[in-house]
Amino acid sequence: MTPIETPLTEAFYYILLAVRKPNYGYGITQEVSDLTGGRVQLGAGTLYGALQTLEKRKWIEIFSEDTTSRKKKEYLITELGKEAFEKERTRLEELVNNGKLMEEK
Repeated sequence: MTPIETPLTEAFYYILLAVRKPNYGYGITQEVSDLTGGRVQLGAGTLYGALQTLEKRKWIEIFSEDTTSRKKKEYLITELGKEAFEKERTRLEELVNNGKLMEEK
């Protein structure tokens, strides 16, 4: 399987969802927590490790970087990242739909 065909981890999925508009590390963790009702809490190691991997895969890019003080970076999903996200959303939708079919039998 190529990386774009590999199922995404939950962290990757939510990070890609959170960077559909420019967002920085703390904003990403807050948005993921809000989206999941607090169920998913991204620790700093998980978040920044995932951001590095997503950047290497060219699924996200740095949108802006504040080089003063703490060097805050804003990330934004790329077209390749949108494609990976959509493939995963479709895969998850199929899983849910197939589960519903089994309930009806």
